[in-house]
Formats: sequence, C-alpha cells, structure tokens
Amino acid sequence: MAARTERRARVARSAVVIIDLQNGVAPGCLDFDGVARRAHALVVRARDEGVPVVWVQDHGGFAVGSNDWDLYGPLGRDAGEPLVRKEYRDAFAGTDLREVLDRLDVSRLVVAGAQSDYCVRTTTQSAAARGYDVTLVGDAHTTTDARCGDVVVTAEQIVAHTNRYFAGLRYPGQAFSVAGHEAVALG
Repeated sequence: MAARTERRARVARSAVVIIDLQNGVAPGCLDFDGVARRAHALVVRARDEGVPVVWVQDHGGFAVGSNDWDLYGPLGRDAGEPLVRKEYRDAFAGTDLREVLDRLDVSRLVVAGAQSDYCVRTTTQSAAARGYDVTLVGDAHTTTDARCGDVVVTAEQIVAHTNRYFAGLRYPGQAFSVAGHEAVALG
C-alpha cells in the first residue's frame, strides 16, 4: 500500500478495465448493445491516448474459444493488451490482475462491464480496498433484472444504484467517481 500511495503522489496512471463484456453474458442484460458500443468508444479513446486497456473475461462459466467466451460485438482485444481470466466475481481473486496493474504502474482504474451488481461492483470495491482510485463508467455497465423471493429489482434500478454507490464511496486519500464514457478523464 505504501508503494501505491507513493505512486499516486507522483502521478496517477490510469488503466481502462473492461469486465465480462462477452457474448455469453449478454442475454437479458439492459442495453447490452449500447453498453458495448460505449465501452468500445472508451477503449478506442484509451488506445489513442496511450492509456492501457486490461480485459477481464469470465473463465469459470465459459469455455475458452467458445462463442460465449468471445467478446461481444464491436469489442476486440489488441494482441498486446493484458487478458485476465477470472472464475469469481472479484477479478482480483485467484488471478494476476494485481500483478498486471503493478507492471503497468497503474493506480487508477476506469471500469466498464457486466454485471453491475456482481462482477463490476465486487471488483471495483476490491480495487478500492486495495488502494486504487476508481472511476466507474456510469453509462457503460449493465446487468439483468434480479429476483429475491417476491421482489424484483430491475436492471435499470441496479445500474442506477451502483452509480449512486460509487459516486459516494469514500476511503482516506483515494478518489472515486462516476462519469459517462465521453466525459471520463483518462489521463
């Protein structure tokens, strides 16, 4: 943590982290096409600005190389961009994500992906607890409706709640925000 704090004091280097925007995750998700288009625009902008892009893909639920495993629609990983294969909601759990971010000298994550209430929220919360600054791309994450007994929480409500949660997140000496894909500062 001390090294991360020192790094942040020098310069906060960002990475765009795209979580689980895969064909097999798309069914039932709110505006998945739009989220994928906005995430793609963010990735293109990051590449143009020299900001690293890190891809996180669900490895536990989908066979590598299958259509369900593949990235959705316009999204595509460049050969030099890191790929983290995860089996848990938290992309740090049982993966090399921390090592990848350390190699890139990253102290701030700009996060987009699916599912807002599972992998996105768990990973961003874990990143915050590990000392990273986090910006959630408010218009580039999605999920499905959730049912708990007789209560249905819509995907739209979950996305809105996730945005509100991160807009108010506070840890000492860290910065958290929510911004649209066009407005988020990458540098």
